[in-house]
Amino acid sequence: MASILYKWFLVASLNLVYGSSLLHPIYVSVTEIEHNSKDKTLEVSCKIFTDDFEKTLRKAYNIHVDLLDPKEKEAMNKLVNDYVQKHLQISLEGKTVVMHFLGYEKMEEGIYSYYQVDNVNAVKNISITNNILYEYKTEQMGLIHVTVNGNRKSSKLNNPDEKISFEF
Repeated sequence: MASILYKWFLVASLNLVYGSSLLHPIYVSVTEIEHNSKDKTLEVSCKIFTDDFEKTLRKAYNIHVDLLDPKEKEAMNKLVNDYVQKHLQISLEGKTVVMHFLGYEKMEEGIYSYYQVDNVNAVKNISITNNILYEYKTEQMGLIHVTVNGNRKSSKLNNPDEKISFEF
């Protein structure tokens, strides 16, 4: 009986160790940008896998990172904002815009961070530089979705490609 339990324990342990890498075989961030013509804003959200993001932040800032601990929220807000602002830039009609950080939250296995760009009357040409988590994995990719007046355009950036433009 003990040998049967040992074998099941061994199989379960190996599955946890080696199987966990199979649960997350893709390295991707998703950036959604939507023009809100009524409020004259760009609404920006970034979804990043929590485990990848925490590992990247630990390495980049060389400090303790726990994006899920409510007691750490203020410090983590600063880290999330600083990192994303350094790795995601948006230009409208050739001019870089300022993204205002609104916060972040955990949803499913990802961290969603939110930003807003004010005083955007119209969007004709938008350029995005996105290299989020490129330093983490060479397989990292970024999906970009931009919606203007109900017209949605999307693209995928594979590391090391980091720039894309859309015309509306």
